[in-house]
Amino acid sequence: MADGTGLIKRFYEEVIGGGQIDLVDELTTEDLVDHEQGLPGQPPGREGVKFFINAMRGAFPDIRAKAIEPTLVHGDLEAAHVVLTGTHRGELMGVAATNRSVEFETLDIIRVEGGRVAEHWGVTDVMSLMQQLGALPE
Repeated sequence: MADGTGLIKRFYEEVIGGGQIDLVDELTTEDLVDHEQGLPGQPPGREGVKFFINAMRGAFPDIRAKAIEPTLVHGDLEAAHVVLTGTHRGELMGVAATNRSVEFETLDIIRVEGGRVAEHWGVTDVMSLMQQLGALPE
């Protein structure tokens, strides 16, 4: 793994899918800048990443990355398109568990510094997710 190559894949497989939240500190710099507020009330930095993971795993305990491709590595940047799946078994953004299966996408770009994520830009398709939960019209 050259200076962090594969960090996005590792994040989705081990942290999101595997629930290893303690790895956030290992995979990110102390002063991580996250340009995405994925969920309402999400704090900045590492604590925000942990907030997002806890919320998603609380709502979708079986969440996993169905696909992590394509990926691109260029210099200190890494990008990936990720498809996530899960079953809605807990509250998410005020929506009670529906037991519905969902599939939604994210796009992530990270800047790697010293083998760790120093900066993150991302887009999570929350609208599609909420439509699948019946919280928004399709």
